[in-house]
Order: sequence, then C-alpha cells, then structure tokens
Amino acid sequence: MKTSDFYYDLPQEQIAQTPIEPRDHSRLMVLSRKDDSIEHKHFYDIIDYLNEGDTLIVNDSRVIPARIYGYKEDTGAKIEFLLLKQLDGKRWETLVKPGKKAKPGTRFIFGDGLLTAEVVDVIEDGNRIVELTSEENIYSTLDKIGQMPLPPYITEKLEDQERYQTVYAHELGSAAAPTAGLHFTNELLDKIRAKGVNIGYVTLHVGLGTFRPVKVDDVTKHKMHSEHYEVPAETAELIRQTKANGKRVIAVGTTSCRTLESVAAEHGEVVACEGYTDIFIYPGFEFKVLDGLITNFHLPESTLIMLVSAFYGYEKTMKAYDIAVKEKYRFFSFGDAMALL
Repeated sequence: MKTSDFYYDLPQEQIAQTPIEPRDHSRLMVLSRKDDSIEHKHFYDIIDYLNEGDTLIVNDSRVIPARIYGYKEDTGAKIEFLLLKQLDGKRWETLVKPGKKAKPGTRFIFGDGLLTAEVVDVIEDGNRIVELTSEENIYSTLDKIGQMPLPPYITEKLEDQERYQTVYAHELGSAAAPTAGLHFTNELLDKIRAKGVNIGYVTLHVGLGTFRPVKVDDVTKHKMHSEHYEVPAETAELIRQTKANGKRVIAVGTTSCRTLESVAAEHGEVVACEGYTDIFIYPGFEFKVLDGLITNFHLPESTLIMLVSAFYGYEKTMKAYDIAVKEKYRFFSFGDAMALL
C-alpha cells in the first residue's frame, strides 16, 4: 500500500484547538465490526457498548512538561529543547531547535540556572543526546520550568495543563498524551466498573515518533521509533481471564493496542514484561489480542490511521473518516473519538 492511500481532506476548522468540557461530552462515532453499522453518540454513551466481563486496557503514562526554553552558555543565543526519551539517569534523547547551535560539548542554561544541559552526541536523525544536571529531581525541575509539548497543530494556549493528561495518568515519561484516554472522567470510569467491566493498566511512554510523518511512498518501508512499555502481572492475568471467559479485550488508544500486540507477537500471548517496541501495524497485520479499539481521529497519512485501517479494514476506515468530516467531527488530540466494537 502507498502512504497516499491514507490521505483524506480535512478542513482546518475541524482540527480541535481546545478540549471539550466536561471530558466525556465529546462526540463518539460507534462503528460495528459485526454489521458495519455507524452510530453517532457522545463519549459518555460508551458504557452502553461495554458488557460485564469485558476488559478495557488503558495507558497510564503521564506526559512530562518536556518543552524547555533556555540559552547557550557562551553566547546567550536562545534555544528550545523537547525532551523525547530518558536514556538513563541524566542522559536524554532531545529534539533541539535550532540544531546548528547544539554541537557536542555545547552547554545550555534553563530556568535561570535550575537546569543545565550539555550536548553529548548527535544521532542519526539529527536528534541530540544531552546530559541534564539539576540540583533537585529532574521531574520536579521540569514541573517548574517546562511546558506541555502540545502538537504543532494546536496553536491555542492550554489554560489547564492537566487537560493534556488522562485522569489516570501516573507513570512519568511521555512526550505526548495517549489522547484516546482524555475522554474518560473518574465518574465515567466508576460507572464502567460498576457495570462489571474490568480496567487494566499498561504503560507505554509515547515518543514523537508515533506522530512523525511517513516520508516513504511504500508503507512497508517506514521505520517506527522505539518506545518503552511495561505490562504488569495483574494486567496480563486480567487479559488471560477475559479471553478464557469469552469476553472482549478493548484497547483505549493506539498506544495500548501497540503494547498488547507487541507483547503477544513476541511471547504468543500477553505476559508480564517490559521492554521497547517499534511495532508498526498496517493493513495485513494479524491481531492476536484486540477485540475492540477506542481511539481518536488521526492525521492523514499517519501510522495511526494505518493502525485503525488494519483493525477495521481499509475501505471502511476511509469511509468512516469521510463521514466524520461531513458530520463536522472534531479531529486529532483534543478532538472526538471513535469506538470500533
């Protein structure tokens, strides 16, 4: 398949700039995998489509305020860092703008000296490996001086930083939010549990590689960036029991989906483990775990719309996107959702 096969035309005004309040009042397109029916609902209606014994798998990764602004130590030239991935205690893979100012050995100052950084290496794709030094815990420092790394298509200022976190975000480490989960409120989750639906947690720290454009014509030639994941023992057992009982495992978001399918591809089933995945799911992929998927509407020609097409079918997915455009759904991170069940 060609990357251009996944293009659709989206009016600029349908790119959501701010989140809906309350969270669960966004719209929800429900797509039946059994009879191909399409319903237009609100997200709080998701409970009507979940059955006792089903299991929702959510990604509990928490976005760090990873965008920091500073200056070059020797010249005072302004610099922007976007921290993508922690490699060890002090070293991070980082996107630097402008990159030409960030040669190995160059030092930068952030937050009036609360944080200093030295470029250690320039890697293949132009990102930098930097070593960060802070008097206190690095995450505490970032809370003071960092900004949420909102995607470039969101141009409005986010008033409440927590609106770019899920209500169950816990494990620090993402450079972008697992946005399908942004629609859940604690009250909705309580109602879902009260119905007998299980909720299991995985962690996948979202890197910007997930959102990088596919630059090759042949989809199969695209190389995904790797992201760190963890599946706890209780989640693996929950999935095993759900399957044994003939109930459904439903992933909330492409990140949860990629975590489960990565582990199953490697081990034959979902087991407790952690590691890195660069799994790329596109049409032709054979799913081992998923029975349902809740996700947002994704960018044209992105790896994420390719994943949805793999799960729901290419023709049906592109038709659903055309309908979403016509029905004035809101798109991308702060936009509406679809449920493929």
